[in-house]
Amino acid sequence: MVDRGASALSLPDDWPAHPDPILALNRMGSFDWDLDSGLFHMDAQAHEVFDLRPDEFDDDPVSLAGRVPTAEAHRLDALVAQAIKDGSENYGTYFRLRCRDGSLRWTHTQGYIRRDETGRPRRIIGIVRDATQEMGELEARREQAAQDEARRRQTNVVQLTTAALAHARTVQDVIDVLKDTHGLTHLGATSLVMGLVEAGRIRLIAEGPAGSFVPGTDITRIDEPYPMSEAVRTLTPRFIESPEEFADRYPILWPHITGLNITSAAYLPLIAEARPIGAMGLLYSDRYGFTPEDRNVLIALCSSIAQSLQRAMLYEQEKDLATGLQQAMLPRTIPSVPGVDVAVRYRAASAEGSLARDIGGDWYDLIPLPGGRVGAVIGDVQGHDTHAAAVMGQLRIVLRAYAAEGHTPATVMARASVFLHELDTDRFATCLYAEADLSTGVVQVVRAGHIDPLVRQAGGNCRRVSVDGGLPLGLSAEFGQLDYPVATLELDPGDTLLLCTDGLVEEPGTDLDDGMRTLTTLITGGPTDVWELADLLIDVAEERAGDDDVALLLLLRRGLDAQQPGGRLQQHVAPGDPEALTQARHMIRAAVGAWGARERSDEIELVADELITNALMHTEGAAIVTLRVLTGSDQRMRVEVEDSSSALPRRREAGESGVSGRGLLLVDLLSDVWGVEARGGGKCVWCEFVVRERT
Repeated sequence: MVDRGASALSLPDDWPAHPDPILALNRMGSFDWDLDSGLFHMDAQAHEVFDLRPDEFDDDPVSLAGRVPTAEAHRLDALVAQAIKDGSENYGTYFRLRCRDGSLRWTHTQGYIRRDETGRPRRIIGIVRDATQEMGELEARREQAAQDEARRRQTNVVQLTTAALAHARTVQDVIDVLKDTHGLTHLGATSLVMGLVEAGRIRLIAEGPAGSFVPGTDITRIDEPYPMSEAVRTLTPRFIESPEEFADRYPILWPHITGLNITSAAYLPLIAEARPIGAMGLLYSDRYGFTPEDRNVLIALCSSIAQSLQRAMLYEQEKDLATGLQQAMLPRTIPSVPGVDVAVRYRAASAEGSLARDIGGDWYDLIPLPGGRVGAVIGDVQGHDTHAAAVMGQLRIVLRAYAAEGHTPATVMARASVFLHELDTDRFATCLYAEADLSTGVVQVVRAGHIDPLVRQAGGNCRRVSVDGGLPLGLSAEFGQLDYPVATLELDPGDTLLLCTDGLVEEPGTDLDDGMRTLTTLITGGPTDVWELADLLIDVAEERAGDDDVALLLLLRRGLDAQQPGGRLQQHVAPGDPEALTQARHMIRAAVGAWGARERSDEIELVADELITNALMHTEGAAIVTLRVLTGSDQRMRVEVEDSSSALPRRREAGESGVSGRGLLLVDLLSDVWGVEARGGGKCVWCEFVVRERT
């Protein structure tokens, strides 16, 4: 305390002050400190507070040095000096003093500074009292407040972690949430380890900081002497409160983690539906032991983690099942078709807020057809679930079947719409079907609510082909609008037809037309190789990480190995139009001669004339005559006569006159192969002649 010495000449007349008896009744002692003389008088109750006998104190503040610890004495001196300097009238504080038995006691003092008329401080009169109980209660309140705050922080971490886990869809999402700065690290954990129970073993799926992996622990048996195994085996947590305990209980594991400076650890089972699905370990490097509150919080948190982990595992299982279903529904391989290069790609949609992928209903298909033709399909079933994938698979199959039956593109689309409408589903689908004649490059396109196709020319320029379309599949049957306009385009050798779903084009906040323009620009500047171009386009979709899946089909028409004169000719013959019939005969005769088939000219002309005559005689509509060259192991000429009747031709006995009934007999005898294909509401009778065998 401030020591003014004992050199004062005189003391005040009323010194020392006489305390009010009420102070003693309240166990308060009083003191009178004369600042001029330095004498410090205390009454009997003050002596008791300081645990002093009267003969142990001589009114000299120095005598209190044995009772007031040095640090406290310095603090009191500084407090009093500051109050005097500031002109304060009083001061008060708590301090600790040392009792006779060496224990510390909390004490409270309050002093009143008396000054003379000049403002000079002359005396300090005050009280001292035992504040042990008061400070004990205060410390208890502070400790309780600290515990409450710690509990609030822990509860807040639990709430934040639980809220974040609610959005975790995969196991990796769960791990990322727990390792995030807003996750378990708020509980003071240095690192996290986690394992899943699989077939009686624990597979490690997350391990602490980089470089902390313990060899041989990526897969462990449940009966091995590891803390995580014990937690799973016994379904009870394992709290390790010191390095010594860790080394003693788990001597196999401890040598491998001594470099992590682990001071304590908690290993907790992850239990869902009354069975262990895994375990989690929290490693600490700055704490010893766990309070009951700590343990309860961690156990509660593990319950939430286990539920999220189980949900994520079920999601991944369903995802694997759905993905397998979708892959099974898509073509396993794309058939090799002479004359074209084909590249297909599929990208699943990204799940919102994660790297997971959604199942979808997008599909593609390539259908080889008779006569050097090929069908290309792209489609998108509404929805992103296993039901969409199942509907997609059924649609793909029926579209392939209808196309293979020989129906026209418009009929293929109409029948597919009726099929989807008759399914027990509320889904609809958009689709685009393109049927290409590879010998001529003529492509017939039908669109059902789908986006337009694109064509990139051999020189690199890309354009959007506008196609009049009908309603999506299912809806057109629902509203009885099954008419699908057919558009025709031509692919020259080197040209590429591009079909895609809207996931490749649409972006949030952008117009579809803008997306198509962006796509055409990208294709124009892209590689000429269709496989490289497909990779580029799907990579762009991957970078965009859209919420819709993408299907893509590229078909490049190659040039013929040997240039053929002509390739495909067609003539429309109406009933009662002899001029059209004559023109058809001239077309056949000229084509046969120009295409190097003179040795079979008579046979081809006779069979073609017979087929045309039958179509005009036995049906009410016109006939469409098509003559084309087919290339392969040998060169063939194909004659097709299409009419609007669905009645199939049949052989008949020749009539009495001997003129009628020999038509199909001639066709069968003179052609190498012939057949009938359904074409929507009509049919096509065709025959082929080998005109030049390849050597």
